[in-house]
Amino acid sequence: MASDSQRAEAVEDRVRLASVPCLRRHSTRRALQGSLKADVWIEQSEAGSTGFPDLGDSIDQVTFEQILEMDDDEDEREFSRSIVYGFFEQAETTFKKMETALQKGDLNQLSSLGHFLKGSSATLGLTKVKDSCEKIQHYGAHKDESGTVDEPDDAKCLQRIKDILAVVKVEYADVEKTLKRFFHDA
Repeated sequence: MASDSQRAEAVEDRVRLASVPCLRRHSTRRALQGSLKADVWIEQSEAGSTGFPDLGDSIDQVTFEQILEMDDDEDEREFSRSIVYGFFEQAETTFKKMETALQKGDLNQLSSLGHFLKGSSATLGLTKVKDSCEKIQHYGAHKDESGTVDEPDDAKCLQRIKDILAVVKVEYADVEKTLKRFFHDA
């Protein structure tokens, strides 16, 4: 059972989240709920997971649960569903842009698109997609996969991007299937 100070800290954290304008509508109610909810939240946070179904090793459970916590209705999950499905649309569009940039040999555009999709996937906790997009970002910037060693050969960078783009599309398909199943849409 959480102590009074832990309960107070949990409520303060939630109120702090509720002060962020884009989160206010979804967090305020939860931030001000009774101490029993605060006890549960603290114990669950210390354990690292709130008991949602296993989402596999492609999705960081804790990060994804933070998105789910912003839902007003845990049965409908309107807020988290809209974020996830918005990501699906964004990813599909970005993959098409990557294919076009790859055909044109536009490494700068590929680096930018990799960076963009890396951020979006990280927000949802899609770890494998994020890691692959980071590699695309690095290769597009004439670097190795870690981003630390220069690679001046455009052809090598383009081939590496082509290879990792095939991988990230498979990783994306995997998380898309998992998340659609989570939202009971598959």
